[in-house]
Amino acid sequence: MILVTGGTGLVGSHLLYHLSLKHDSIKAIYRNTSNLNAVKNVFSYYSKDFEPLFNKIEWVEADITDVYSLELAFNNVKKVYHAAAMISFNPKDYRTMRKINIEGTSNIVNLCIANKIDKLCFVSSIATLEKNLNFKPIDETCEWNIEKNNYGYAITKYGAEMEIWRASQEGIDMVIVNPGVILGAGFWHQGSGQMFTKIYKGLPFYSTGVTGYVSVKDVVEIMIQLMESTIKNERFIVVSENRSFKDVFLEISKNFQKKPPTIKVSKFMSEIGWRVGRFISFFSGKAPILTKNSAKSIHNKHYYSSEKIIQQLNYSFTPIEQTIKTICMLYKK
Repeated sequence: MILVTGGTGLVGSHLLYHLSLKHDSIKAIYRNTSNLNAVKNVFSYYSKDFEPLFNKIEWVEADITDVYSLELAFNNVKKVYHAAAMISFNPKDYRTMRKINIEGTSNIVNLCIANKIDKLCFVSSIATLEKNLNFKPIDETCEWNIEKNNYGYAITKYGAEMEIWRASQEGIDMVIVNPGVILGAGFWHQGSGQMFTKIYKGLPFYSTGVTGYVSVKDVVEIMIQLMESTIKNERFIVVSENRSFKDVFLEISKNFQKKPPTIKVSKFMSEIGWRVGRFISFFSGKAPILTKNSAKSIHNKHYYSSEKIIQQLNYSFTPIEQTIKTICMLYKK
């Protein structure tokens, strides 16, 4: 039996589809506020006759921060894909992220150990990798320095990774994937999906910062291949291409046949923007569009190497141009 956490999110829903093609015994965790129709929608992108595949999944109502509900979910489980997480760059969300990302992962690890599962796969992030300042490609040897990285999301994902490594010390075979910005269809109002929605509606701004991008399909295929391999107790950067925000925005605009962004955001504009955003957020109670950290990150130029996973699995990534074209087509549908 396979257990998937975060099954109603971007990675989890696409992962469940690909698992359902090969396996009949699949459990997925959902909370009572989760939208299972969103998962069905993702399944429909791959196949018109998706209902039999979706119906293979045994949905278990649980929360990774609630040990009791998790204990029930772990019955007869042998492999675990841990994709549940909270992503936020709002400082106000830091305590909640610690509870979900670190404490929740600790609960998953403890139950993996208690139930003697065969293997655990964790979806981390490139946020936990140390950033080179000399433009050399960042690889898995770039150990994160907590003294230099003090924004909430990175700290909590790093803490979660430490829990996964603890599992390996307790006899659980594990693998970690560190994806870049994950591009995929189905969740248009959160994560990278917001980028497609905003550009479709008309986004005038761009920046020249550089980061790694990858298709969600590549991420889940690599996860499955790693779990079915003899590879264990290693982590892998999962990035198809390093692209500037400008290039990605222009590519999306072209596929939507929309006016491309024309206003370059300078560092000065970003500094003003996040301060104004914080001021507005204080009175409105709404999360700021731009935070201090995100204002800085849109100007950073970081290049990532996926050479390790390419060599280990002989894997060929989907070109980002092709990924964007497919997502834009599904968005318009």
